[in-house]
Amino acid sequence: MSGEGRAPGRVRRTASRVAASARNLERSPKVLTAAKLARELLPGDSRFGDPLSTAGREQPHIVGRRLAELTASRPGLLRETGLSALQVWQGVSEAQGRGRGDRELAIAFTDLSAFSDWALEAGDDAALDLLRDVGQALERPVRDNGGEIVKWLGDGMMTVFEEPVRAIGALLDARDRVGELSADGYQPRLRAGLHVGRPRRLGGDYLGVDVNVAARVAQEAGAEEVLVSGRALELFDTDGLEIRERRHFAVKGVPSDVAAYSVSRA
Repeated sequence: MSGEGRAPGRVRRTASRVAASARNLERSPKVLTAAKLARELLPGDSRFGDPLSTAGREQPHIVGRRLAELTASRPGLLRETGLSALQVWQGVSEAQGRGRGDRELAIAFTDLSAFSDWALEAGDDAALDLLRDVGQALERPVRDNGGEIVKWLGDGMMTVFEEPVRAIGALLDARDRVGELSADGYQPRLRAGLHVGRPRRLGGDYLGVDVNVAARVAQEAGAEEVLVSGRALELFDTDGLEIRERRHFAVKGVPSDVAAYSVSRA
């Protein structure tokens, strides 16, 4: 056989060996371990790719979810390399102002007083109709005051505000707007809790002690009450507001030095 006839065979065999080497490299435990260790040194969340870190609506989250789904059953170098790039992308985005615990934010939680008991009697359709109306009533004052709705929580929501001074106005407006609604056999009454801190943003959510404090403060609020931590109150212009300190505010999960104040318009 001539040299020309043997050439295509050599090319195929070489290509086959290269492909086999690439597959071996892709699945090599040592290479995968090295790639994962390298991610620890890169900017951003080194565990980017799990459901928690990719839960947001920004482009890195969307691409990260898709890549994680496609490679979930076949972890390899391609997966780690792709997630590394997305990790850096997300890390750079956060460093440019999307937050990773380095910014002070106002964190608020709301819900409806006695909603669950009424919903059990009223049924799903009536409850859903009311929640749609409540959503519209809450969204406008939050947006108008520069807030971000992080997530809806059944009959409530979690929001953050980059300008804490505007958060209290948004919550008071939201409380009043919800108070104008009505449902068969039920008068919606909003309660809210507000705290200021430096939560860490992970995916589309915020985590950390300050988030937990805000949630606990909200749980202690009464019907139609906006309850504010002392740390948050320090940042507000209290002119035109009526402030009443909550005595004996000792709540599990909240530092003992956190005071709470009931805030309303004078």
